Amino acid sequence: MAENNVGTINPLTIANILTLRYDPTQKPLLPKFDRDNFVDNHVIPSINDIEKIIQSSLRTKINNDIQKICIALSGGVDSTLILALLRKTFPDIEINAISIKFANSVDESESAAKIAQHFEAKHHIIEVDNYLRELPKAISIVKLPFWDLHWYYVVKKAQTLSKYLASGDGGDEVFGGYTFRYKKFLSLTNENSNTKNKIQAYIQCHERDSVPDQDKIFGPKTKFLWNQIHAYLVPHFDNDLSRLDQVLLADYNGKLLYNFSLINTRLHDNFNMISIAPLLSQEITAYAIPLSNKFKYDQQNDVGKLLLRQLLRKLGVDSLVTEEKLGFNVNTINLWKSYGNSLCNHYLTNSNIVRDGWINQNWITKYINKNDLDVRYVNKFLGLLAFEIWYRIFVTNEMKSNQFLDYV
Repeated sequence: MAENNVGTINPLTIANILTLRYDPTQKPLLPKFDRDNFVDNHVIPSINDIEKIIQSSLRTKINNDIQKICIALSGGVDSTLILALLRKTFPDIEINAISIKFANSVDESESAAKIAQHFEAKHHIIEVDNYLRELPKAISIVKLPFWDLHWYYVVKKAQTLSKYLASGDGGDEVFGGYTFRYKKFLSLTNENSNTKNKIQAYIQCHERDSVPDQDKIFGPKTKFLWNQIHAYLVPHFDNDLSRLDQVLLADYNGKLLYNFSLINTRLHDNFNMISIAPLLSQEITAYAIPLSNKFKYDQQNDVGKLLLRQLLRKLGVDSLVTEEKLGFNVNTINLWKSYGNSLCNHYLTNSNIVRDGWINQNWITKYINKNDLDVRYVNKFLGLLAFEIWYRIFVTNEMKSNQFLDYV
């Protein structure tokens, strides 16, 4: 599925995206890191240094002639910190903060509105009823069969306000924000766990992605093998790093490299937007990646991104955010009940991906109308829906990118 030959299907890509929700066969846009990058350098980090590096990154991207800038504001640590430093670095610039309000999901727009007001930013709320409605358009842009494309809505709105879009992207991967994964992984493994056990535990910790009968999803053309999936993860867990550092290494080299950065870049390019992501700058990653994990994750209190939280305290705005991890997240169970189930029934019944041998019809039939379907299976069905939509756009050419998924 290279961009210059989108309609050509690599079976590994299908197996990877529908199992890991990213595809390591793609060419990453960010630098890959290995075991050596995560070795503790025994440096005591300085909050002042981190602040200066972020501000320097902002000044490099934003010159004094720029009058307007957008920022994706979820109300969490990362985006709040970038907004705070944007305002501190450019006190007179017009800042447009963009939040998404998903139907029947946790509404973070109210807390985001208070944060925007505190920093004198104009606040724009995108209300999304049917999260899947513009999936064909988003997929036609990113050219890969992903379903979780909320960034499409952010960039689409931002391009009406400015050509610059700032974000807190990278905070979770660089500074240790996936606390739910760390806690579960450490509980499932011990110092005597072998590489295979740790890989299996790591996959199990991706609770939104993994289903117990994963191998039953695929048809003969996909040639799914667990050994191939595990092979991508072996370098991250077959080394002498601590278990927590191994997870940090795997997280950085996972969705960040082969999902988020690829998707966001293609969306930015499509809408002619300039991305500003200070937490992914070369200077920040070089500074933060080799720091001891004790400066990233408090195992006893299960709190992550410790350094970024300290910087928020220094700036006097830590009370604006909570310890809970936030982000633009749609409630997929409610989405399934309102639109997802009917859309999957419509598009996955007699689907191309089954007809052509990529996906197993028996798996679809077994679960698609099951009452109280587990969230992992819901997400898997949304992945299959994205694959079918991608297939209809790029392979069979029977769907236009401007078609809306309104069938209910």
